[in-house]
Amino acid sequence: MEHLFTSESIISFVVLVILEVVLGIDNVIFVSIIMNRLPFAQQKSARRFWMISGIIMRSLLLMGLSWLLSQKGKYIIPENWLGKGFDLASLVMLGGGLFLIYKSVREIHHKLEGEDPNAASRNKKPLTLANAMGQIVVIDAVFSFDSIITAGGTAKHVEIMIAAVVIAMILMFLFSPRIAGFIHKHPTLKMLALSFLVMIGLSLVIEGWDSEEAHNLKLKNYIYFGMAFSFIVEILNMTMVKRANRKRVVELNEPMLEKEEESDLAK
Repeated sequence: MEHLFTSESIISFVVLVILEVVLGIDNVIFVSIIMNRLPFAQQKSARRFWMISGIIMRSLLLMGLSWLLSQKGKYIIPENWLGKGFDLASLVMLGGGLFLIYKSVREIHHKLEGEDPNAASRNKKPLTLANAMGQIVVIDAVFSFDSIITAGGTAKHVEIMIAAVVIAMILMFLFSPRIAGFIHKHPTLKMLALSFLVMIGLSLVIEGWDSEEAHNLKLKNYIYFGMAFSFIVEILNMTMVKRANRKRVVELNEPMLEKEEESDLAK
């Protein structure tokens, strides 16, 4: 148990909670839009279903990730093929890292130059509870994959990953309208979080290619330093903008809850 309370573990836990909250708010909003198309009497049941299924799905995926990491050294691609061997864990890290880089860059483009994600939700049609639950599971599964790869690239121990993901989900569930409003007011935070994902994706690629060398280089320490320094700089920027009372000039293309949806979700 001592390994869970080292400075590296605590830092990775805090970083992962923050990343999961900032990057997972779109998931909450999309799910909330679906839930608010249900009759009011069924919305509470749908929220409970989303909360429980989301935590179970992420926990099972994280346990699967833990099993994958235990497969290190069991080569699938022999050393004599490419001059170095690759086990299942290495291949998943390489693929996951490339996917995270691709998804992050695509998301940055979508947030700045993509289509309005609210357009499809303006013409609302009533849903049945079964339809809503099906859509919630699909949306949650898509966002869970990003969440799990991020967890795997940020923390070493599955206990920390599960604890951070569960706490992040609870925070999003309880405070999503406020968190969404804050991030909407400060879009740089979203861009920084997506940029951090590019860094985490790169570290996963390096670990997948040569985990021993990545460990010797202490890659995650450099990533944590970059995150902390960038975050401090942005806090200073936000403070100066607030004091100067300047207006925002950039708004991201992101899903937003309408006022009545925000009040419903907060209940």
